[in-house]
Amino acid sequence: MAETRGGQRLLVVEDDEDQRRLICDILTGEGFQVVEAATAEAARTVLSASPVDVVISDWKLPDGDGLELLTKIRQAYPATAFLMVTAYGTIARAVAAVRAGADDYLTKPFERQALLMALERILRARHLLDENRRLSEALEERDRLVDLMGSAPSMRKLFRQVEKLAGTDATVLLTGESGTGKELAARALHVLSQRAQEPFVVVNCAAIPETLMESEFFGVRKGAFTGADRHRDGRFQAAQGGTLFLDEVGELPMSVQPKLLRALQGGHITPVGGTEEVVVDVRIIAATNRDLQADVQTGRFREDLFYRLNVIPVHMPALRERREDIPVLLRHFRDRAERRHGLRAPSFPASLMKKLVDYSWPGNVRELENVVERLVLLADDDRVSEEDLPREMTGRPSRKTGFQLPPGGLAWDDHERDCLGQALAMAGGNRARAARLLDMAYKAFLYRLDKHGLGGDGD
Repeated sequence: MAETRGGQRLLVVEDDEDQRRLICDILTGEGFQVVEAATAEAARTVLSASPVDVVISDWKLPDGDGLELLTKIRQAYPATAFLMVTAYGTIARAVAAVRAGADDYLTKPFERQALLMALERILRARHLLDENRRLSEALEERDRLVDLMGSAPSMRKLFRQVEKLAGTDATVLLTGESGTGKELAARALHVLSQRAQEPFVVVNCAAIPETLMESEFFGVRKGAFTGADRHRDGRFQAAQGGTLFLDEVGELPMSVQPKLLRALQGGHITPVGGTEEVVVDVRIIAATNRDLQADVQTGRFREDLFYRLNVIPVHMPALRERREDIPVLLRHFRDRAERRHGLRAPSFPASLMKKLVDYSWPGNVRELENVVERLVLLADDDRVSEEDLPREMTGRPSRKTGFQLPPGGLAWDDHERDCLGQALAMAGGNRARAARLLDMAYKAFLYRLDKHGLGGDGD
């Protein structure tokens, strides 16, 4: 059982002090970290302060029953296992507990060994679930990283840099246009590092409202503001031991920049509403499509934060700067679209291939993937041609040269959603470019995407 219990934290919820003490003594003697509570309310307080791996709760509690506690824990802490204990053992209660999400069930009185065996079953099952999740994530990660391919000199240089930097904890600033693969490079640096088994946490600095940014980064303590009904860890703590990827770091508001700088300099954070400093061990990788040095000169970005992030700058080449890689990427994305949609991918005639290689690709690799997927989906009898390309790639005039309000009016929300979708399609999924097509501020564009459920991964 030793392999499943190392460092496991258990919460014992039992109103009978003698029984609670007995269970705690057994578990402490086996090397578990144990906390205790006599009521459901006390248990929820313990959990809000710091989650546990397993809750061992009596069915009958002074302020409710274990089933109610189980339901609330399942909603708030789905990763926490639950062992129900009762002196009123019936088949009906066992079924009710399991249906509500209990991992196992014990009837009092029970032997020491029965308790330990139940815990062993729970922890082994959770261990297998975690292993399966990690394996699934690793396979997804490997499939994504394949997109970071190419034989152009600029890409070979990039691969050498990534391989060398992965063995260090140095802060890296990835620069380049949207869609060039900055997040892929960040993931590669993480996967190839000694931190690979720890979390890789992404923060899209452009998508978080300024008023929530501090709590998102550093966490929040219960009661810090209206609605803060429990302790919540921030992204720094979520990335503990792993890598924190600050995407679109150039969009950070000035009010947050000094607080982030202090965290990076000191290696510790203070949650909103808290007084204690929390030590954090994370590697920082940042990315931007802005010219941060120019932003420093105009006062838009702090100089000290820039130098703290720009320890090792790595530039991601635009796709038009490595056109020799386009045919390889095209075949890769065509094969992926074929697998994803269960379709037979069409062949691309030489004239179409030339058009694709010669195109400027303002949306870079992401735009190429979207265009290739479009061609696979629109293929007629395994054939595609230039006519199947988006209009902005061919120079064909749009079918509509202007907009006129219909006599009967229109549903504005539907119209706005259509405009957003068309802009995204024209920009090859590049949200920054889509915002420019609509002459809209980037943050306003992101807000409208979320409003209409069109959000998703950042640029």
